[in-house]
Amino acid sequence: MVDLINVSYDTQIPNNVGLSEDRKVLKALEKWHPGYINWWNGLIPEQFQKSQVYLRTAVSVDPKGWASFGYVNMPEYRWGVLLAPQVEDRKIPFGEHKGEPAWQEVPGEYRNMLKRLIVIQGDTEPGSVEQQRFLGLTAPSLYDLRNLFQVNVEEGRHLWAMVYLLHKYFGKDGREEADDLLRRSSGSDEAPRMLGAFNEETPDWLSFFMFTYFTDRDGKMQLESLAQSGFDPLSRTCRFMLTEEAHHMFVGETGIGRTIDRTCQVMNENGITDPYDINRIRELGVIDLPTMQKKLNLHYTLSLDLFGQEVSTNAANAFNAGIKGRYMEPRIDDDHQLTNDTYKVWDLVDGKLTHHEVPALTAINMRLRDDYVRDAAGGIGRWNKIIEKAGIEFEMKLPHEAFNRKIGVFANLNFDPEGNLLSDEEYKAGVPQWLPNKSDGDFIQSLMVPVSEPGKYAGWISPPKVGIDSKPGDFEYVKLHMA
Repeated sequence: MVDLINVSYDTQIPNNVGLSEDRKVLKALEKWHPGYINWWNGLIPEQFQKSQVYLRTAVSVDPKGWASFGYVNMPEYRWGVLLAPQVEDRKIPFGEHKGEPAWQEVPGEYRNMLKRLIVIQGDTEPGSVEQQRFLGLTAPSLYDLRNLFQVNVEEGRHLWAMVYLLHKYFGKDGREEADDLLRRSSGSDEAPRMLGAFNEETPDWLSFFMFTYFTDRDGKMQLESLAQSGFDPLSRTCRFMLTEEAHHMFVGETGIGRTIDRTCQVMNENGITDPYDINRIRELGVIDLPTMQKKLNLHYTLSLDLFGQEVSTNAANAFNAGIKGRYMEPRIDDDHQLTNDTYKVWDLVDGKLTHHEVPALTAINMRLRDDYVRDAAGGIGRWNKIIEKAGIEFEMKLPHEAFNRKIGVFANLNFDPEGNLLSDEEYKAGVPQWLPNKSDGDFIQSLMVPVSEPGKYAGWISPPKVGIDSKPGDFEYVKLHMA
């Protein structure tokens, strides 16, 4: 009998899916494992591979105590295959198969659609690790270095989660897709990652915090939608991934909050009341608030593009098929089949932004994006409270959804962050105020000096209010290997 709660360590790949009794899949995963380790070892600088990192490792899928903490050499981290416990007699919660028993095997008519969704989700996981590969060299503290590596190893585990589904349920072409997940590489000319946001550089720690706040939040929305899936193994996989994903967004929100806090503190200590006195603020070694807003604008709009077209037959088909639901599907008060429902989507009529109603089934992407916008707004409010408490007149804002878009109804149109349509000349003149430029990047890069003494932090960021696993402020989160 397979223990669906606790993790078994009786095979090379820790799991709670009975791999020791599933020899064919175990053998396929053991064959895939060396390629994964080579990929990992090629990414993380050697001195960190040999360092001891205080990481959490999943030992159970029980929400009350699923992780244990301890020092680990990252190449020895136990990446496992973990599915949330099976819900007895679970029914498909939406679409044309609503009310039917959830599928335990891949339904033949939806095989390709399901495989593509799993591959796209799987492709984002190694992509983000590749984007962040050099950040360890400039970590502002051991606390932050540890958080980076925690995010990295869990993105690696999420890759394993998707690879398991491909090997277990999709045969030969599933194995080929799993191999391709290691062949593609973020930013590669020949074989880039499948989604644009995962081919962007993450050159500095402010970018990393923005990525983990905004782009990992897209991951949360997608995982929550897939957790509703009528294909039960995918649903269970994503339900457990969401448990780990929460920490990634915490790293982003608190990282940006700590950066804002330090800037406000330094401004007050030096009698600076004008947040746009940028040169003076930068001379003091902190990141000015307008530059943080520009970085926010960039990462938020890149993340919006991940939701795809506002009106999408692919999303409608996936919903109708019972493959991918909506965010918090059980809480939505409708028939969960959308036979006659409508939903408002953005449109551009005579140069003006407007909403119009379309069949709700075709607006699944738009609804998910709206849920994302509401979810993302929470952190903005908390950051603004830090600024307000410091007595500085500045407000961080989410730009309008039409700004800086490459996908959807607003693609490549000239909107400013307020949602005004501009001429080419007006837009070109405004871009330096709205999006980070090379000089902004060079300045932020100049602050990226590593700090490796326990309890010490770079001058541009405040310490956290609470340590990981309730550890004290001077805890040695990473025991660095000095060659």
